[in-house]
Amino acid sequence: MKIYYEGQGNAITNNFERNLELVMENGKYNYNGYLLADENGMSIKVARYAGTNKVDLLENYEFGYCSLIKATKSVIDKMTVENKRSAKITPKERIEKTLVDATALKEAIINAMVHNDYSSGIPPVFEIFSDRFTITSYGGLPQEITQEDFFNAVSAPRNKELMRVFKDVDLVEQLGSGMERIMSVYDKSIFEFLPNFLRINFYFDKEVLKYLGQTEQDKPNKITEQDKPNKKEEKIELILEFCKVPRSVKEIMEYIELKHRPTFIYNYLNPLLEQEKIKMTIPEKPKSRNQKYIIN
Repeated sequence: MKIYYEGQGNAITNNFERNLELVMENGKYNYNGYLLADENGMSIKVARYAGTNKVDLLENYEFGYCSLIKATKSVIDKMTVENKRSAKITPKERIEKTLVDATALKEAIINAMVHNDYSSGIPPVFEIFSDRFTITSYGGLPQEITQEDFFNAVSAPRNKELMRVFKDVDLVEQLGSGMERIMSVYDKSIFEFLPNFLRINFYFDKEVLKYLGQTEQDKPNKITEQDKPNKKEEKIELILEFCKVPRSVKEIMEYIELKHRPTFIYNYLNPLLEQEKIKMTIPEKPKSRNQKYIIN
């Protein structure tokens, strides 16, 4: 947590934890301090299913047991990769569209993390179905907030200390801004209000689903190298944009739709490293399996 604070230029004082209300009068950490610690017992999962229900579980990714800040960033990274896109290339521009609105998805993830009622020991859950992303947080709406207040982006944070920390590390801009971004794209129908849970269903864009289901030969707007002389330059621009957060080689290659690893290493990764446009997240261990890359 201190690393994230220092990364935003925030000073770390002797009273750092106390100023953030993460310790009790006896000096021991409270529950928020526990959630933000390097290690804790809170499991945060992203589950993937084969169909539109939970009958056939394909994968279950674990991103918890660490600082809630790190877990949130990991979930955002994972869901961003899963939020696949279609690309339509015209002579003048590249038009991209994702399965769901990327900004709304990110804000919903952050809201679920910040506003979840952790006192029960129940974490938020993130699920990937064949037709939607589903985000479920425990606790429902705070008693003082009606559904009308909720849709009008009236903010009553359940975890004020967590909200402050997330704002300090630039995960949250201001109170209520996340809901405003979601509601600017989607209507009320994506929300489910259950007695003890709040659920959001982001259904996939049908045009993008159709595009992703086609073969390379069937996809529209397929062009040749002759038609696209700046292909490499365009891919480099996409890499730099994608690597604003740490990405693995596999994630980058999937994003720019490149399958041959040696070609990627020789033509893209090594030149960008040499030009210091990107850097390793674990420079002391270049061949680490956890190695990722971020813009410099």
